[in-house]
Amino acid sequence: MSWKLCTSGAAVYKAGEHVNSTVSGSGTILAKWSDEAEGNICFETNTNWIDNYSALSTEAKAILSDVCSSKIAKRIIAYDTTGYLSRESDMLMNMNDDIENKGLQILKGKADKLKTP
Repeated sequence: MSWKLCTSGAAVYKAGEHVNSTVSGSGTILAKWSDEAEGNICFETNTNWIDNYSALSTEAKAILSDVCSSKIAKRIIAYDTTGYLSRESDMLMNMNDDIENKGLQILKGKADKLKTP
């Protein structure tokens, strides 16, 4: 299931410039967090976006990618905040949390409309 909804590059990019290189370079850790984020999105929205991915509109795929990469970015940031500048990790966490929450709200409210006709 890993990386169906977003790419590892998008998640690492959203984690910021001062991300820990050990975690950003670990395919195993990132793939695990991808699986968890994708499963969480499906559970939270009560929709199996993974199995129905090909039936989704371009817009839906963009929202899912944005939400999933933000979920993973928060895990990357939380892994080690020591490399970030003062309050940088807080700002990145808040930004990604806002993207995640707004995206989930859209996905929850319009799941049927986001599939291609």
